[in-house]
Amino acid sequence: MDRPLVLLSNDDGYASAGIQAMRAGLVAAGADVITLAPETEQSASSHSLSLNRAMRLRSVEPGVFALDGTPADCVYVALHAGTRVLPRWPDLVVSGINHGMNLGQDAFYSGTIAAAREGALRGIPAVAVSAHPSLDLTPVASRAADVAMRARAPREGRASLLSMNFPPAWKGVIRAARLGTRFYDEIVDFRKDPRGREYLWVGGPNVRHEPDDGSDTAAYDEGVASITPLLLDLTNGAQLDTVAKLVGPEGHG
Repeated sequence: MDRPLVLLSNDDGYASAGIQAMRAGLVAAGADVITLAPETEQSASSHSLSLNRAMRLRSVEPGVFALDGTPADCVYVALHAGTRVLPRWPDLVVSGINHGMNLGQDAFYSGTIAAAREGALRGIPAVAVSAHPSLDLTPVASRAADVAMRARAPREGRASLLSMNFPPAWKGVIRAARLGTRFYDEIVDFRKDPRGREYLWVGGPNVRHEPDDGSDTAAYDEGVASITPLLLDLTNGAQLDTVAKLVGPEGHG
C-alpha cells in the first residue's frame, strides 16, 4: 500500500529549521513528503496570491522546491502544476513549523495558516503548526506529525483545517481550544531616510492577552499546546435574518 503523500509548506522559507524538523517528523511518521515553500520569509502575508507578477519555481533537491511567492502561492502551484511538483494529489497538507505563535486573530494574518487553508479549500485535510522559538523542534515535530497523520481522513465529508500552537515550557500536553484574543501595539512609525524622504513601519513589538478560559491563549499561559479547528465558511449565520431586514422583504429597502 502506498505511503500517504504530504505536501509541506510554511511562511518562513524552505530552508528554515522549522520546516526541516517538520519534514523529518512526517517521514518518521510514515509519510512521503514533498516540500514547496517560499524562497524567503513571508510572515503575515495572509492568504495573498501573486496575480500581477511572474514567479520562479526551482528544485532545491529531490522532493524540495522553492518559489519566490507567498505561502498560498506555494500550495496553489504545487496542487495545479501537474506532476512538476507532486506525483499525485496529496493526502494531507501541513504548514510549519512556524517560528513563533499564531494565536487568536493571528489566524487572519498568518501565512502559515494560509498555506494550510489553501489546501483545505481544495478538499485536502490540512494542519498548520506553530511553536515558540525557545522550543526543541524535534519533539514538537514528532507530536505534530502524529496528530496530522491521524487528521488526514476528512471528517463528515469535509476537509479539516487545524491550527496547532506549542508554547514555551511546553509540558507535553495538547488540548482542543478556541481562538482567543491578542492585543498588539498598533503603531504607524514615520521616519526619514538619509535623503529626507519619508517612509514608515506598521505594528509594534509588544503583544498581550487577557485571561480567557478555553482559549488558545489560556492554553499558552498554562504551558499546554492547543489545537483549534478553523472554519472555511466565514458566514455569520446568526445575523442572516438581521441583514435580510436591512433590505426589506422584497430586497428593495
